Amino acid sequence: MTEPSLPARKPARPYFSSGPCAKPPGWAPDKLGTESLGRSHRSKIGKARLQYSIDLMREILQVPDTHRIGIVPGSDTGAVEMAMWTMLGARGVTTLAWESFGEGWVTDAVKQLKIDPTVLRADYGALPDLTQVNWSDDVIFTWNGTTSGVRVPGGDWIPANREGLSIADATSAVFAQDIAWDKVDVLTFSWQKVLGGEGAHGVLILGPRAVSRLETYTPAWPLPKVFRLMSKGALTEGVFKGETINTPSMLAVEDAIFALEWAKAVGGLEGMKARANANAAALDAIVQSRSWLGHLAADPAARSNTSVCLTVDGADADFIKKFAGLLEAEGAAFDIAGYRDAPPGLRIWCGATVDTADIEALGPWLDWAYAKLRS
Repeated sequence: MTEPSLPARKPARPYFSSGPCAKPPGWAPDKLGTESLGRSHRSKIGKARLQYSIDLMREILQVPDTHRIGIVPGSDTGAVEMAMWTMLGARGVTTLAWESFGEGWVTDAVKQLKIDPTVLRADYGALPDLTQVNWSDDVIFTWNGTTSGVRVPGGDWIPANREGLSIADATSAVFAQDIAWDKVDVLTFSWQKVLGGEGAHGVLILGPRAVSRLETYTPAWPLPKVFRLMSKGALTEGVFKGETINTPSMLAVEDAIFALEWAKAVGGLEGMKARANANAAALDAIVQSRSWLGHLAADPAARSNTSVCLTVDGADADFIKKFAGLLEAEGAAFDIAGYRDAPPGLRIWCGATVDTADIEALGPWLDWAYAKLRS
């Protein structure tokens, strides 16, 4: 069999993972703001920059004034666990799991908090039956399943008259998909996904019903300092005004501000959504024209426009490892192997920090790697 030839060109910015390497176009260390670097986060300028990042997130995400926004430790995981540890236990709990991170919140609820939740599961590539959710419970779910490429169909499935709290891990959905803020009591994300920022910092957004829960309920278990949102019976409002619980990296904050200002410059939320949608459409065109590629999420209505997971005909885990390794060795794409717990396949990041032309340029490289391994 003839050795396949290398494609004519590589993606100009070959970042197709869901990790923090997907920097916005134009990003460079020397373009970061330097206002707060080398200063304490408790200094006047440190607090101002933290508050500015919060203000930008509110503006771009169109978060209503009824919701508080706080920067918390531990990336998105820390933000989700902060919500779980401080709010759960007041009533029943339902957890939804159709990918690895949703399963992680099930593990927290069952093995750590020991609250015996109702668990609604689906296989990778599908959603559970959302009509079976009991909204007298607090409900924990991923808005966009990063490791399965499956997202919820907006917020219509969440009732306005729910008794429990809706707690959404939306780390790969925000800045790319519409969020129904009136249907969300708690929402979490990190800068490292759709903004292409650095990890270690999470964002916790609380609606009025979540704040009421904090003010009227004390969990039975001890809370680590980094989870404590109450002090002397009152909400610690400073957390939502740039006064973080622990010491943040001001370099990471300036990096996030750069990304947020870039997002504003490309049209804000509508511009970011349009870029992600264009990328997902370009990748779908690649899939549709190749018989050996498919979408893990079979239903287009539930398919992610950011973390798109693909199937490869006849591939096992070893094949995918070699496939991704070939592309990385050529500098054409990085970290595109599917998540370790997912079925063997590819995961292509289509968030707004990727240029559509680079998604289009990826197609011939996928052909090359597939042909090389098959030969």
